[in-house]
Amino acid sequence: MRERLFASTRLEGIYQKLVNEEDARVCKDIDDDACRVVPGNFFLQVITQFFTKLGDSIANPKTILAWLLAALSAPGVFTAFLVPVRESGSLIPQLLIASFVRRQAVRKWTFVLGSVLQALAVVGMALVAVTLTGTAAGVGLLSALVLFSLSRGLCSVASKDVLGKTVPKTRRGRVSGWSEFLAGSITIGVGVVLLFDGNGGGDRGVYLVLLAIAAGLWLVASASYAMIREFPGATEGGGNALAEAIKRLDLLRTDPDFRRFVIARSLLLCSSLSAPFFIMLAHERTEGALLVLGLFVIADGIASLVSAPFWGRFADASSRRVMILAGAAAALVGILLVGVVHGLPVVADSAWLYPLFFFLLAIAHSGVRLGRKTYIVDLAGGNKRTDYVAVSNTVIGVVLLLTGSVGALTTVMPTSGIILILAGMGLAGAFLSSRLPETQQG
Repeated sequence: MRERLFASTRLEGIYQKLVNEEDARVCKDIDDDACRVVPGNFFLQVITQFFTKLGDSIANPKTILAWLLAALSAPGVFTAFLVPVRESGSLIPQLLIASFVRRQAVRKWTFVLGSVLQALAVVGMALVAVTLTGTAAGVGLLSALVLFSLSRGLCSVASKDVLGKTVPKTRRGRVSGWSEFLAGSITIGVGVVLLFDGNGGGDRGVYLVLLAIAAGLWLVASASYAMIREFPGATEGGGNALAEAIKRLDLLRTDPDFRRFVIARSLLLCSSLSAPFFIMLAHERTEGALLVLGLFVIADGIASLVSAPFWGRFADASSRRVMILAGAAAALVGILLVGVVHGLPVVADSAWLYPLFFFLLAIAHSGVRLGRKTYIVDLAGGNKRTDYVAVSNTVIGVVLLLTGSVGALTTVMPTSGIILILAGMGLAGAFLSSRLPETQQG
């Protein structure tokens, strides 16, 4: 089956149409063997990312898991830790993970392992949904989320390295763009199911089914990724994990472009950190109606559907400009929401208002994510790419834990004040992104 996939002339034609270039096999920074099988590898990575992104949408800590904890009567402190745990747990260990990955001449199997472990973690979440309540449910769900997050770190390092080895520059952004487009279209259906759930979200069976489906998606993703034709690469730099990690952190001192990127990416975290506060504001104003959860999920899906292919193509032209535009947009959306809520109180209780702004934020976040992923893959070539990804993600994981604690400020200021603080971060991140060098030139 795999050989037929890579030999298909029809696949080659579809690939040329998707990348919208006459010579779709021009390879500037991958070897000749990899160049000959780019179309097949391109589609396998689109398919894999489609399944993982759809799974992420279903087991989303910002929406589904947050509502699930509420339905299980878990204390609010567990909800506050959902996003930091999922993101930081996958990012902070990546300097150590990178040493393991560097020792693998073929790195796709690391991704396959990470996907299987994520599937097992989601099964654990499903079991929590039907067996536990209260504090026990919070502890159980966060424990499963820790395993999920650490497994996600394996996939993150490996996937970017495999992408850099198998798909040439000016094509990489479209891998994520098309996969997010496809996943977004299915996510809308998930939102519709929640929208018409007439029991107010109290039936745990809804969450059990959703999480079981998500686990299956990661297993299918592991199977499709295993079919990628990855040729053996360099394995130097895979020595003692801790010693290598400390050595790689020196990149922040010696590489000014990389250091500027890491700072800009840290500031652009506003696009993801703002989302829970949008939902918190909606929960305060709409009394936690499940209708609003369905609208949020639908808004998230539509945002990926309409924006991801655009951002992917834009990122292949200039990932730097995508970071500037999307970061500024995320900041402005937060500022506008606060302005509407406080300036037009007559609409502040409307159920449609918050999903609408969440939709705009999701579009901006999609751009930030695609822009920074494409930028870092293009910034470093060859084996150095693993170092860049690992150092960047580890630093961002620490920053996430620190900035995630901004939620504690809700005890002394309104939710809208937190949104404005994060918006200021976004504007600073967009400005710093404008100081980055272009990577698509030449």
